[in-house]
Formats: sequence, C-alpha cells, structure tokens
Amino acid sequence: MAVKLSELERARLRWRARRGLLENDLIITRFLDAYELQLSDQDVAALTHLFDMGDNELLDVLLGRTELQGEYDDPAIYQLVERMKAL
Repeated sequence: MAVKLSELERARLRWRARRGLLENDLIITRFLDAYELQLSDQDVAALTHLFDMGDNELLDVLLGRTELQGEYDDPAIYQLVERMKAL
C-alpha cells in the first residue's frame, strides 16, 4: 500500500537523497521522480536507511559493482536498489 507523503516529508526525503557524488544524485532523483508517489511506509524506511550508506559504497551498490552487506542486506532495501538499477 502506497503512503501519501506530505509536502514536508517529500522535501525531507529529497533533501536526504542529495549526495556528495553526482552519479548518486542522478540515480536517486530519477528513482524518486518515477516512484515517489508509489512508495510504501516500508519503502520510505528502507530508502532512509539506504541514505545512511557512504557515497562511494552506495554508488558501487547502485552500479552493481558490490552487493548489499551487513545492516543493508535487507529484502526491502534490495528491492529498492533493484528498482533504481532498472531505470
């Protein structure tokens, strides 16, 4: 079930999506542009947790150079990453 994010929650999510590497910004922004209105509560929580990952580590995961590991090896995060890669 999709969650209806308030304007403030959407702004916060997009702010957290801003990364130090342009490549991450482009991938995440494209994902949010396509799926933001369809995200469930679980998706938002997984995405927020994914944003805790370091920029270089995140880029390696988004480009498929490494797999999710440790605390990020979670089915909800994996599904988000796969959707980001598909865009």
